[in-house]
Amino acid sequence: MKETMADIDITHAHSLSLQQSREAAQGVADRMADEYEMQSRWHGDVLHFGRSGLEGRLSLRPQQVHLAIELSGFFKSFAPMIEDKIVRHIAKTFGAA
Repeated sequence: MKETMADIDITHAHSLSLQQSREAAQGVADRMADEYEMQSRWHGDVLHFGRSGLEGRLSLRPQQVHLAIELSGFFKSFAPMIEDKIVRHIAKTFGAA
């Protein structure tokens, strides 16, 4: 993903270990692949994912995850709804700090 201004930019604090957060992120990636036909790959502690209309990366940091997504076309008009859903899902997946 190019380093440009993300349409969705979320940072979430959590209390998981790096391994636990990686397992949680992989579980989400697996579900996204099944439900939304997204492709994903790890590059170090960063999960890159995408499909037609969106590209994103989920960076794992100690006690924190950072999600940046760039939307195009049809998805841009739904950015607020997509972000709201993602915020809730991240909180459920990673818990609180």
